[in-house]
Amino acid sequence: MFLMDTHIWIWWVQGDKRLTDRCIAAMDKCAENEIGISIISCWEVAMLHSHGRISFSCSLDDWLEKACAYPGINILPLTRDAAVNSSRLPGDFHRDPADRMLVATAREHQCPLITADERILAYPHVNSIHPDQFKS
Repeated sequence: MFLMDTHIWIWWVQGDKRLTDRCIAAMDKCAENEIGISIISCWEVAMLHSHGRISFSCSLDDWLEKACAYPGINILPLTRDAAVNSSRLPGDFHRDPADRMLVATAREHQCPLITADERILAYPHVNSIHPDQFKS
């Protein structure tokens, strides 16, 4: 399993050109097994939508229902341990609560986090992979 950062999930579902064809093919292949999406990403999508930072060709509820039903998608809950550990991440990590909970969730599940976020990619205490380097 791997965990998608929120923006990667949105890009994948939307067919965004920021993801290469090779990356999309690798993600589609992984969908045969399991792709983790944190429940925090659902919250983050809703927040971005409510603040007008993203829009969809359908309602937010319809988009989330379709995006969560993609083959291989497994919505991961925010566990108590991940919530607490997000406040105890080792080393120096920025303060964004959603990013902290995503990193803690990836650490809890011992899976790579697919992200284009340079701050997460530079953080040595989580296995993160840029989508351009992602291979199934």
